[in-house]
Amino acid sequence: MTTPSESRATAERELCGLVNGLAQQIADHVRDRAVVLGLTPAQATALRELTGPMTMRELAERMSCEPSNATFVVDKLEKQGLIERHPHPTDRRARHLVLTEEGTALRERLLQLLTQESPLAGLSLDQQRILHGLLQQAVIRR
Repeated sequence: MTTPSESRATAERELCGLVNGLAQQIADHVRDRAVVLGLTPAQATALRELTGPMTMRELAERMSCEPSNATFVVDKLEKQGLIERHPHPTDRRARHLVLTEEGTALRERLLQLLTQESPLAGLSLDQQRILHGLLQQAVIRR
């Protein structure tokens, strides 16, 4: 006879496996699309997350990495002419990361590639919103 604790543990183990599997599929997908554009997966992630001017710390949070790692990635993107550092409008100690015209065009191409055959493509928009809400709720409860 299975106890409620065993049932819950089994469900959580299976769910963790699914979440990890999906994360790996997404990482593989990003890597495969990044290569097409001559980017590393980290550079592709940075471009995907740069939805507007933001600080290095904000970008690092979105990339789920340390600011020093984001700095390394941004330095490479800056050398490629894809990102510029501008003065922050309200904090003279901070800099805003801003996509250049070339960076904006490459980001748009990347976003198009990322939506093609995405691991989430089998879900409708409503299902994606539901999954988003459930995952957000699980992450916030930590």
